[in-house]
Amino acid sequence: MHAVAYGDFLRGLISNPRGVSAPTPSSPTLSRRIAEQVDAAREGLVVELGPGTGVVTQALLARGIVPQRLIAIEQTASFANLVRRRLPAVRVHQGDALAFEKYLPRDIAVAAIVSGLPLLQFPVEQRVSLLRRALACQDEGGCFVQLSYSWRPPVPPDPGMLLEKTVVWRNFPPAHVWTYRRP
Repeated sequence: MHAVAYGDFLRGLISNPRGVSAPTPSSPTLSRRIAEQVDAAREGLVVELGPGTGVVTQALLARGIVPQRLIAIEQTASFANLVRRRLPAVRVHQGDALAFEKYLPRDIAVAAIVSGLPLLQFPVEQRVSLLRRALACQDEGGCFVQLSYSWRPPVPPDPGMLLEKTVVWRNFPPAHVWTYRRP
């Protein structure tokens, strides 16, 4: 899927350069590292913000997240349609991932939120708000996983919040997986 996704990624990058967070799609290694941060045995939904071409979505499925537990929210129509075609069992919503709460079913727990959004393009207040809301909708042990190409965390962690960083050298460019957890 990765080779096929590259052409689709380039078309999306050309049509909406500010809506894409990277110069290339996530490599299989990076996609796996992101998915590894999610505990597949944890109850609830896994919400993916900005799935792009769906390579991380595919890695989440390979990790053991069943399609019924996965919700993807993508703003770019071409990417949303692409993920729907490639992974028809996954619920894909076209819309603003920053307003992810409006796509969540009522009374269903959230196990994790995974983000490929270009957060560094947003004001810091918006990033902080997203992180706080993402962790607030989860119980203890919940996580927010963010892909970034910066060596600094895309969101400064609140006091007491746990933050882990994984550098993925086998990606071009090298990427960082930032995992925020509620203690």
